[in-house]
Amino acid sequence: MGKVVMYSTVSVDGFIADENDQVGPLFDWMSSGDVALDEAGGVKVSQASYDHTRTYWDQIGVTIVGRHVFDMTDGWGGTPPGGIDHMVVVSHRPRPEGWYPEAPFHFVDGVEAAMAKAQELAGDRTVEVAAGDVGGQALAAELVDEVAMDVAPVVFGSGKRYFGSIDAQQLLEDPHVVIQGNRVLHLRYRVRRSPL
Repeated sequence: MGKVVMYSTVSVDGFIADENDQVGPLFDWMSSGDVALDEAGGVKVSQASYDHTRTYWDQIGVTIVGRHVFDMTDGWGGTPPGGIDHMVVVSHRPRPEGWYPEAPFHFVDGVEAAMAKAQELAGDRTVEVAAGDVGGQALAAELVDEVAMDVAPVVFGSGKRYFGSIDAQQLLEDPHVVIQGNRVLHLRYRVRRSPL
């Protein structure tokens, strides 16, 4: 079974979007370099960001997102972003009627069930959990192995929190990845497990 990584780009003060779900300059780092991160060449980053991000993206087998993100993006038009094989959507509602019936999107009720489905689909590849409410729920349930952040040099002041509505202390190890790119700092922390 692969590892589970909670991930997003985040502001210095811990937000993944503002109050209106706008990301503002959070993703400026994805147009701040001259190395194409995707095949289309629409995302260009620094060499340091490319080396880190491309390696990470290539390890992902499944991404878990909440229904809110799915609805905001219209499920990326039925094609998972970044070449990911499958998306698992945590939702109390089923797949929209007639929405891309062949798309590799799986609608599951609850974080634990979503994780079980994602791990089944991912095999030994990484399961990525989108930060926010779903990511915070997965972290609180001790389903996350690592926390990954692309920290952008912006302060929102308020908005959608990286850890969602998590209300309990969570300990992380010292960062084992610290990479500076243009307009971003890539960080990864292993989650410290509570003693049994």
